[in-house]
Amino acid sequence: MDISAWLRGLGLERYEQAFRENAIDEAILPKLTAEDLRDLGVTAVGHRRILLDAIAALRAETFRDTTEHSVEPDRSGGKAPEAERRQLTVMFADLVGSTALSTRLDPEDLRSVIGAYHKCVADTVAQFDGFVAKYMGDGVLAYFGYPQAHEKRCRARGARRASIGRGGGETR
Repeated sequence: MDISAWLRGLGLERYEQAFRENAIDEAILPKLTAEDLRDLGVTAVGHRRILLDAIAALRAETFRDTTEHSVEPDRSGGKAPEAERRQLTVMFADLVGSTALSTRLDPEDLRSVIGAYHKCVADTVAQFDGFVAKYMGDGVLAYFGYPQAHEKRCRARGARRASIGRGGGETR
């Protein structure tokens, strides 16, 4: 994917250099958050919304592509198609002590801390082929085995390592 052409298509070619300097490629692009875009210098809320909507469309397109190219079961026997069950590991991680932190820090500083935490968790989840489904306050909801299925033991191990890998955090 040509990121420069993609930005030009959105009318946001002014950010090409920032994307290039920060090594944003087709693998990183779908993982960008509003905070990442701010760090890249996308200060206008309208431009961030345009980019976030386009990134969401890319994610949906990628998911649609993976499901369209799935292996179809053999239906030549005349039986009704059966649904395929897949295992999914779900992990929710939140910042321990964030309530106490919120009483000690300025709201902008707290936002920076939580943003850095979100980025750290997203990077760790990505290392283990996980998918960040949602950011909720100081928490992160992540899926392992989505949108592509992975071998069950590796997926569970990845979730466990992702939950404790960066800071020796608690698991429940």
